[in-house]
Amino acid sequence: MKLLFKQRFFSWFDSYDIYDEAGNTLFTVEGKLSWGHCLHILDKNGVHVGTVKEEIFTFLPTFELYEGEQYIGRIKKEFSFFKPSFCMECGDWSVKGDWFEWDYEITDPRGTVAVVSKELFQFTDTYVIDLNDPRDALHALMVVLAIDAEKCSRD
Repeated sequence: MKLLFKQRFFSWFDSYDIYDEAGNTLFTVEGKLSWGHCLHILDKNGVHVGTVKEEIFTFLPTFELYEGEQYIGRIKKEFSFFKPSFCMECGDWSVKGDWFEWDYEITDPRGTVAVVSKELFQFTDTYVIDLNDPRDALHALMVVLAIDAEKCSRD
Protein backbone atom coordinates (compact mmCIF):
# COMPACT_ATOMS: atom_id res chain seq x y z
CA MET A 1 0.00 0.00 0.00
CA LYS A 2 1.29 3.45 -0.88
CA LEU A 3 0.36 6.72 0.76
CA LEU A 4 1.01 10.13 -0.76
CA PHE A 5 1.80 12.67 1.95
CA LYS A 6 1.37 16.23 0.65
CA GLN A 7 1.70 19.50 2.54
CA ARG A 8 -0.98 22.08 1.77
CA PHE A 9 0.33 25.11 -0.08
CA PHE A 10 -1.71 27.80 1.68
CA SER A 11 -2.06 27.27 5.43
CA TRP A 12 -1.15 29.20 8.55
CA PHE A 13 -0.02 26.09 10.39
CA ASP A 14 1.37 22.76 9.26
CA SER A 15 -1.41 21.12 7.26
CA TYR A 16 -1.19 17.97 5.18
CA ASP A 17 -3.42 15.71 3.15
CA ILE A 18 -2.65 12.00 2.89
CA TYR A 19 -4.00 10.08 -0.09
CA ASP A 20 -4.05 6.45 -1.14
CA GLU A 21 -2.89 5.26 -4.56
CA ALA A 22 -6.31 6.00 -6.08
CA GLY A 23 -6.25 9.62 -4.87
CA ASN A 24 -8.74 9.12 -2.04
CA THR A 25 -8.10 11.15 1.11
CA LEU A 26 -7.28 8.78 3.99
CA PHE A 27 -6.06 11.30 6.57
CA THR A 28 -5.80 15.04 7.06
CA VAL A 29 -3.30 16.62 9.40
CA GLU A 30 -3.93 19.96 11.07
CA GLY A 31 -1.29 21.92 12.91
CA LYS A 32 -2.41 23.46 16.18
CA LEU A 33 -1.13 26.59 17.89
CA SER A 34 1.30 25.49 20.60
CA TRP A 35 4.90 25.70 21.80
CA GLY A 36 6.64 23.36 19.36
CA HIS A 37 4.83 21.39 16.70
CA CYS A 38 1.45 19.87 17.54
CA LEU A 39 -0.13 17.92 14.71
CA HIS A 40 -3.61 16.40 14.92
CA ILE A 41 -4.37 13.52 12.56
CA LEU A 42 -7.95 13.08 11.39
CA ASP A 43 -9.32 10.11 9.46
CA LYS A 44 -11.29 10.52 6.22
CA ASN A 45 -14.46 11.18 8.27
CA GLY A 46 -12.86 13.97 10.29
CA VAL A 47 -12.48 11.88 13.45
CA HIS A 48 -9.35 12.59 15.51
CA VAL A 49 -7.19 9.42 15.42
CA GLY A 50 -3.73 10.60 16.48
CA THR A 51 -1.40 13.38 17.59
CA VAL A 52 2.29 14.12 17.12
CA LYS A 53 3.47 16.63 19.71
CA GLU A 54 6.96 18.08 20.01
CA GLU A 55 8.47 18.13 23.48
CA ILE A 56 10.13 21.45 24.21
CA PHE A 57 13.30 22.09 26.18
CA THR A 58 15.02 18.86 25.10
CA PHE A 59 18.61 18.64 23.86
CA LEU A 60 17.67 16.66 20.75
CA PRO A 61 14.25 16.93 19.06
CA THR A 62 11.70 14.59 20.62
CA PHE A 63 8.08 13.98 19.65
CA GLU A 64 5.36 12.29 21.69
CA LEU A 65 2.96 10.06 19.75
CA TYR A 66 -0.68 9.52 20.68
CA GLU A 67 -3.19 7.17 19.12
CA GLY A 68 -6.48 8.86 19.86
CA GLU A 69 -5.86 10.22 23.35
CA GLN A 70 -3.64 7.31 24.44
CA TYR A 71 0.11 7.89 24.68
CA ILE A 72 1.93 5.21 22.66
CA GLY A 73 5.53 6.41 22.89
CA ARG A 74 7.95 8.83 21.32
CA ILE A 75 10.44 9.33 18.53
CA LYS A 76 13.73 11.03 19.30
CA LYS A 77 16.50 12.18 17.01
CA GLU A 78 19.81 10.57 17.96
CA PHE A 79 23.12 12.36 17.83
CA SER A 80 24.93 11.26 14.67
CA PHE A 81 27.14 12.60 11.92
CA PHE A 82 26.14 12.45 8.24
CA LYS A 83 23.30 9.90 8.40
CA PRO A 84 20.32 10.92 10.52
CA SER A 85 19.02 8.36 12.95
CA PHE A 86 15.88 8.35 15.06
CA CYS A 87 15.12 6.21 18.08
CA MET A 88 11.60 4.93 18.49
CA GLU A 89 10.75 4.61 22.16
CA CYS A 90 7.61 2.65 21.45
CA GLY A 91 7.30 -0.75 19.93
CA ASP A 92 10.35 -2.14 18.17
CA TRP A 93 10.63 0.13 15.15
CA SER A 94 13.79 1.95 14.10
CA VAL A 95 14.43 4.59 11.45
CA LYS A 96 17.53 4.99 9.27
CA GLY A 97 17.85 7.57 6.55
CA ASP A 98 20.07 9.23 4.01
CA TRP A 99 22.11 12.36 4.53
CA PHE A 100 19.36 14.75 3.39
CA GLU A 101 16.58 12.94 5.31
CA TRP A 102 14.58 12.69 2.10
CA ASP A 103 14.65 8.91 1.87
CA TYR A 104 14.54 6.57 4.82
CA GLU A 105 13.33 3.21 5.98
CA ILE A 106 11.28 2.19 8.99
CA THR A 107 12.15 -1.31 10.16
CA ASP A 108 11.34 -3.77 12.90
CA PRO A 109 13.04 -7.06 13.78
CA ARG A 110 11.05 -8.85 11.03
CA GLY A 111 12.22 -6.45 8.29
CA THR A 112 10.97 -3.37 6.48
CA VAL A 113 7.77 -1.76 7.73
CA ALA A 114 7.80 1.20 5.31
CA VAL A 115 10.04 2.96 2.82
CA VAL A 116 9.67 6.74 2.70
CA SER A 117 10.89 8.90 -0.16
CA LYS A 118 10.55 12.60 -0.86
CA GLU A 119 9.39 13.71 -4.28
CA LEU A 120 11.63 16.48 -5.54
CA PHE A 121 10.64 19.56 -7.52
CA GLN A 122 7.27 20.01 -5.77
CA PHE A 123 5.93 23.32 -4.40
CA THR A 124 5.31 21.75 -0.98
CA ASP A 125 6.78 18.84 0.95
CA THR A 126 5.55 15.66 -0.72
CA TYR A 127 6.46 12.14 0.40
CA VAL A 128 5.54 8.65 -0.74
CA ILE A 129 5.13 6.14 2.08
CA ASP A 130 5.33 2.57 0.77
CA LEU A 131 3.86 0.28 3.46
CA ASN A 132 4.13 -3.49 3.66
CA ASP A 133 1.07 -3.75 5.95
CA PRO A 134 -1.81 -1.23 5.70
CA ARG A 135 -2.44 -1.63 9.46
CA ASP A 136 0.82 0.29 10.05
CA ALA A 137 -0.40 3.36 8.12
CA LEU A 138 -1.21 5.59 11.10
CA HIS A 139 2.00 4.86 13.01
CA ALA A 140 4.16 5.23 9.90
CA LEU A 141 2.44 8.54 9.17
CA MET A 142 3.27 9.70 12.70
CA VAL A 143 6.95 8.90 12.13
CA VAL A 144 7.00 10.83 8.84
CA LEU A 145 5.26 13.81 10.46
CA ALA A 146 7.74 13.88 13.35
CA ILE A 147 10.77 13.72 11.03
CA ASP A 148 9.33 16.41 8.74
CA ALA A 149 8.56 18.65 11.74
CA GLU A 150 12.11 18.17 13.05
CA LYS A 151 13.51 19.21 9.66
CA CYS A 152 11.26 22.29 9.56
CA SER A 153 12.35 23.35 13.05
CA ARG A 154 16.01 22.98 12.13
CA ASP A 155 15.68 24.85 8.83
